[in-house]
Amino acid sequence: MPPSSEAAIEVQALKADSFGRIALMRDGRGLFVRRDLRHVPLWLRMPAWWLARREALALQQVDGLPDMPQLLRWDGRRLDRSYMAGAAMYQRPPHGDLAYFRRARRLLQQLHRRGLAHNDLAKEANWLVLEDGRPGIIDFQLATRGSPRSRWMRLLAREDLRHLLKHKRTYCPQALTPVERRVLKRHSWLREAWFATGKPVYRFVTRRLLKWEDNEGQGPKP
Repeated sequence: MPPSSEAAIEVQALKADSFGRIALMRDGRGLFVRRDLRHVPLWLRMPAWWLARREALALQQVDGLPDMPQLLRWDGRRLDRSYMAGAAMYQRPPHGDLAYFRRARRLLQQLHRRGLAHNDLAKEANWLVLEDGRPGIIDFQLATRGSPRSRWMRLLAREDLRHLLKHKRTYCPQALTPVERRVLKRHSWLREAWFATGKPVYRFVTRRLLKWEDNEGQGPKP
């Protein structure tokens, strides 16, 4: 059963930006996380709704997978998902923890087999270190759904893997394999196109228009 929107009480505010407010909530069934769009400025309501709906569809795609949020409720204004106790990677760095990165790679493989590419795993805030040290993945607003056999999805899956390997290079560099080093050196046309066109636009919109201070995820996330 989804959480009751009326009976739930806020435990802690986690994040607020132009696309909604995220809070840790509690109801009779326990803790969960809510993205609330009701206070989004009028001119941003459509993109905020589009991103939240995209996340809801992605969470339906990963239903039942471990160490990923589970969709509890989406009514067009509020998105409720399960709570995973842990800390963001930059808050609890997995220094030298090879087991973490092995599990993270298996987690990515499960995600990709479901026909989903995350597309935002360069941000350490989207990787969790759960209470027992396992990896977790959150924030599926930019995820892409498609056939895992298609060339496009294979390309996106490879970019997800590259982002994971960049984190491994930061926190567990001695464990990088020769194959992983080659993957890191090989830049796809998608990455080059993003840095040449998409990223300047993204920075202008987020930093100039929305006043975000985005440092590749160096900020609190649920």
